Amino acid sequence: MKRLILLLISLPLVTSCSDQWGWYVVDPTTKSGLSNLKFLLSGLEQTILMSFTAIAISMVVGLAVALPGMAAAKGWRRFNRVYVEVVRAVPIFVLILWVYYGLPQLMGISIGVFGAGVIALALSDSAFQAEIFRAGIQSVNRGQYEAARTLSLNYVDTMRFVILPQAIKRILPALGNQFVYMLKMSSLVSVIGMQELTRKANELVVTEYRPLEIYTILVLEYLVLILMVSGVFRWLESRMQSDER
Repeated sequence: MKRLILLLISLPLVTSCSDQWGWYVVDPTTKSGLSNLKFLLSGLEQTILMSFTAIAISMVVGLAVALPGMAAAKGWRRFNRVYVEVVRAVPIFVLILWVYYGLPQLMGISIGVFGAGVIALALSDSAFQAEIFRAGIQSVNRGQYEAARTLSLNYVDTMRFVILPQAIKRILPALGNQFVYMLKMSSLVSVIGMQELTRKANELVVTEYRPLEIYTILVLEYLVLILMVSGVFRWLESRMQSDER
């Protein structure tokens, strides 16, 4: 993937490099420019790994929070509402700082930069995931529950084999949007020293003093990465729709 992204962001630069604008710092036809591009892309693995891990955790937590929101007991529904409203109200940037600096003091352990980034991103996204899952599950026709009951399926099996497969098909576009959102918000973790794409760009700006050119490459990196992710989710959506036919 690194080579593909390097090729895609390099093509428009080959013919536009100019000493006047400083594009030489990211010119792939020169040794120093190619080295700078590789340095910028070296944060790609951390960005993808952190985003994938955080989205996986947030989906599990979000589903666990969504189910009480549909319970008959008022207390469970209140828990769902309080969790969603409180977590959504905290800016993700502030949450990253609190998790990194505050959580180790509360727990008495070191969680590291990667762990803090994953926890903060997953916690912030879990509230949105909870609402997405709740809407998806509630959109499934009540007759599906009755059909599962006639087959003597318990609540867990009903959710696992009947309700959730249908709900996930309906909320897949929303899940894709959240994954794209997670990729973009991962750039904020650079504030605590995470060596991802944005952090690499900041470090290169300090040494090369060419912010316009370097941050332009950063924009292209995220653009290519997000377009690839969006394409994957569109493919999954089309596959699921074709399976229903």
